[in-house]
This record gives sequence, structure tokens and C-alpha cells, in this order.
Amino acid sequence: MTAPAQVRVLVAKPGLDGHDRGAKLVARGLRDAGFEVVFTGIRRRVDDIVATAVQEDVAVVGLSILSGAHVALTHRTVTALRAAGAGDIQVVVGGTIPAGDVARLQEAGAAAVFPTGTPLDAIVADIRALTAPED
Repeated sequence: MTAPAQVRVLVAKPGLDGHDRGAKLVARGLRDAGFEVVFTGIRRRVDDIVATAVQEDVAVVGLSILSGAHVALTHRTVTALRAAGAGDIQVVVGGTIPAGDVARLQEAGAAAVFPTGTPLDAIVADIRALTAPED
């Protein structure tokens, strides 16, 4: 079963991190699973990510972070989405994330956390669950 075509996901690379191979693999996997995917490219500011998320009417913002600033960038993104009146947009985070930081990311507002090595099928399933229509 594929995701409904109207479900849009923004895959973003915040901060100075220039490595986008994993983000592109996730974006392609989500697209192949039936999601509409918008990819921001690398080295984006949080304000630009939020503006794009609002403009593109996405359901999920996926942050791909390898720089070690994952907690701060996640908190800033969630806060900026709320300030923009888009607090209903789910934020998920993937990348080089130590196990000890998963709870901190969830406290910062991440709906799901995908450390390096998370199977693509698990990412797709979690995003499907986050975007499933409520009965």
C-alpha cells in the first residue's frame, strides 16, 4: 500500500552540513513509497526550511543532520514552525545521532528519530503512521 499522493514531505539539510547522500536516499525511498517529496538541498537556514514547509504545505519536515547540532537545530525548527502557525507539521530527524540524544530530540519536539543505519522501510512506515488520516 502506498501513501496518499497528497502527503508531502520536506527533506531538509539545516546548518553547515554539506553531506547529502543519506538525505537523497531517504527522499528517493519516500518518493518510491508514494509520498510527494520536496528536497531543499544543503546548508539551509531554519527560517528558510520553515518558509518552504509552509509554502509547500507539507505534512512532515525531515531534518537530515550529521553535524552534531541536531538537538539545537531540531528545537529551533519546531519553535519556528510553531511561530509561523504551522505547529501541526510533524518534524522527524535523521542522521548521526547518538542513542543518548534520542530522548532529547523527542523533548525538543521531534515526532520520530532515525539514527544512521535505520532501515528505509522503518522510516517509510513511521512517516506513514505519522501522516495516516485519523478515523
